[in-house]
Amino acid sequence: MFLEKFSAYSPQDFVFKIATTPEDLDGFYRIRRDIFCEEQGVFSVDDRDMYDEAMIPIVCKTILAGMEDSVAGVVRIDERKPGVWFGSRLGVAANFRRIRHFSPGVAVRNQQPCYHGLGALGAGLIYKAVSTANAIGCHEFLATVQHQNARFFQRLHWEPLEEIMLHGLLHVKMRADLSYYQPAARVA
Repeated sequence: MFLEKFSAYSPQDFVFKIATTPEDLDGFYRIRRDIFCEEQGVFSVDDRDMYDEAMIPIVCKTILAGMEDSVAGVVRIDERKPGVWFGSRLGVAANFRRIRHFSPGVAVRNQQPCYHGLGALGAGLIYKAVSTANAIGCHEFLATVQHQNARFFQRLHWEPLEEIMLHGLLHVKMRADLSYYQPAARVA
């Protein structure tokens, strides 16, 4: 008998949604802590700040056997002035950063475009964030993006405004082209 090597299972079905359950929120904060505290060392113990009090947490979850499973990526949005929204703390769990393909149902289920190639989950989270804010009265959507990710955002119809230092790292303040991010058909 020959034992053949097989690759680890990699889900290809996802949902992008506002985090509403305790499990969603646990995964949301766990991924932020894993990325911004453990992996990048930007914060020592926790990355929570004043914007968490009024934020809308958005998650990307895997779908297995037709049911939501684990949180694979996160982003938060908040309104800082009337009509001016910010996106921040975008992150994808390390084991989901190389997702290149989605199942055909992802675009239909999420009622948003599907991105293929590296960064697919991040792009989906960005679309969900901006389109959600756009549906609830956003007239300007901004983010401060780590410098190494600015080109990725530009490919997704974002304009760089200025470079700034934030938490000891070079960031680029950017603005989304709202005409590209149609208001979400479903906000929840």
